[in-house]
Amino acid sequence: MPLQFLNHRLSVPSRQLGEPGPDHLLLDTLLTAAIRVPDHGRLSPTRLLLVRGEARLTFGERLAEIHARKEPDAPAAVLAKDRERYLHAPLVVVVIARVLGDHKIPEQEQVLSAGCVAYNLLLGAQALGFGAQWLTGWAAYDREVAGLLGLADNERVIGFVHVGTVREAASEHPRPALAEVLGEWSA
Repeated sequence: MPLQFLNHRLSVPSRQLGEPGPDHLLLDTLLTAAIRVPDHGRLSPTRLLLVRGEARLTFGERLAEIHARKEPDAPAAVLAKDRERYLHAPLVVVVIARVLGDHKIPEQEQVLSAGCVAYNLLLGAQALGFGAQWLTGWAAYDREVAGLLGLADNERVIGFVHVGTVREAASEHPRPALAEVLGEWSA
């Protein structure tokens, strides 16, 4: 069945991912496919940043520093989670929306286009035999973190897509039945 792949799409929690990640050739293949999304106005409203190797540890440490400064009473376990969050998967792709305000293409369409890139990363990683998870968390919405990542004022993080080899299979969870989400409009 042609849609079987989509019927089995499943995010693998980042803590269940490990080495190896995609090699250079597979990474280029994955990223090239991921950016092939609907793009009203051909604005290319997406930018990608790769966080891998030692940069994952440094990024986590910097996030913990920011979090501790903003929330001095944050529990040590929460700050440890900030430090370690990016260490499981060998590759984290930061998907960034470059939103052109005051443009004939609505901002929502630009953001949705970038969101499609993140989703394509999930699908592409699975198609290549890897696992992936799209995460946000507080860091995706924090302007100081945006500065750490070098984002311009018109850019925002859509998500952190963690990609790696599945070390532990993800468990399926209940999905809505089609009848629960489907309606039909009639005049």
